[in-house]
Amino acid sequence: MEINEASISRRNLLRGAAAAAVLLPFGMTLASCAAPGGGTSNSGPAGEVTDTNPFGVAADSKVDAVIFNGGYGVDYVENAAKLMEKTQDGVTVKVSPSTKIAQELQPRFVGGNPPDLIDNSGANQIGWNTILDQLEDLSDVLAANNLEGEKISDTLFGGVEASGTYGDKFAALNYVMTVYGLWYSSSLFEENGWDVPTSWEDLKDLGAKAKAKDKYLFVFGKEAATYYQTFVLDSAIIQGGDDVRLPIENLAEDAWSNPIIQDILNIFHELIQAGYVKPGGSGTQFTEAQAQWSNDQESLLYPSGSWIENEMKSQTAEGFAMKGIAELPLNGNQTTPKGTLRAEAGEPFIVPSKAKNPAGGKELLRVMLSKESATAFAKEKLAPTIVKGTVPADGFGSTALVSQSEMLEAAGSNVFTIKSTSLYGMNSDQLPIWNSFLDGKMDVATLTKQLQAIVDKIRNDDSITKIEIK
Repeated sequence: MEINEASISRRNLLRGAAAAAVLLPFGMTLASCAAPGGGTSNSGPAGEVTDTNPFGVAADSKVDAVIFNGGYGVDYVENAAKLMEKTQDGVTVKVSPSTKIAQELQPRFVGGNPPDLIDNSGANQIGWNTILDQLEDLSDVLAANNLEGEKISDTLFGGVEASGTYGDKFAALNYVMTVYGLWYSSSLFEENGWDVPTSWEDLKDLGAKAKAKDKYLFVFGKEAATYYQTFVLDSAIIQGGDDVRLPIENLAEDAWSNPIIQDILNIFHELIQAGYVKPGGSGTQFTEAQAQWSNDQESLLYPSGSWIENEMKSQTAEGFAMKGIAELPLNGNQTTPKGTLRAEAGEPFIVPSKAKNPAGGKELLRVMLSKESATAFAKEKLAPTIVKGTVPADGFGSTALVSQSEMLEAAGSNVFTIKSTSLYGMNSDQLPIWNSFLDGKMDVATLTKQLQAIVDKIRNDDSITKIEIK
């Protein structure tokens, strides 16, 4: 499967953008050994099925959508909702923002009244293994025509269905393409004559240069401390490939003790102890910390998904010239091809089977997948959706968006993703551990022990459905 150009998590907290998509590096695919089965659809109101109403949305019905209010906000769904209200007779759509998807919606799943459409994203997303048997299969959305009359599956980048398939069910439609990278101000680097790092081994020297200018190498915020876990794991996979990835994904004993992960963590600990990571991040709100990088330019680098530009567009210094590079291998001896990258479709949208109006939830997705809605999203959010042909070569004037295209072109088909963190809902337990480590209050051995304990608890809990990832 090859990457297609056009212009990501989540995330852990949010999800973002990229120029193209594919999820299968060196044989990486998702398989399930015990995925739950399908749910039973709520009959709900029923309308006539037509070419312009493929799911039979009833006239004058209501659609309830709960959308993660992260880096992309919720206005893109609100705009699609307005368009849907114009195309479907008497239908009204309520779009509710949320930053606590699991806390707010799990009780509604238990009560049998979940929303019709959910963006199950962010640090507080619902663990996939807990709801898979309660979700609609969305294959009929891909089989439908968009508002322009084209079959939706023909308009999307490759890998979209694989990223949302668990077992034999296409349960989640990931709407936004995300490149995970290391972001920086190219103008600041050029002004100071700094070289962009190519491995973790370069970071010590760059950290010393930053400190000489009264700057830090990294900053972090309390809600996004696990961005650095993503950075570490992605880097280790870029260095060592499936030998690193598969034990992490499949909850193996001693997965966190992999020598490559340990080598990276030891370098990171040295950087923290040398004062190259700004202290106090565990008490700093994450967008405030990000503004210390993008607006105040107190630090040189920030690891994130490609949603970062849109998230910080009102708090980015003039002339910042944001660019990204792929996350860093440990050293120059990586076993994966040069340019290997984490890239994935993010912002997973789901339709609960027992919603009052699942047809309405699917129709709202169909509208979002129109060229009109997808192009508007890309232009406004500086991030491409899974719909092809919506981003021009100049990236709407965005250096960050152009650099995403460059990263994806360099990666080719050598891209990967990590699913276990969101699959088993581990992020909330991992956050305090990473906050302590980044604040210099925890050594590598303790970090490793505590992160492995989270994995071991899930692996040994027979009540949790395990999904094998290959």
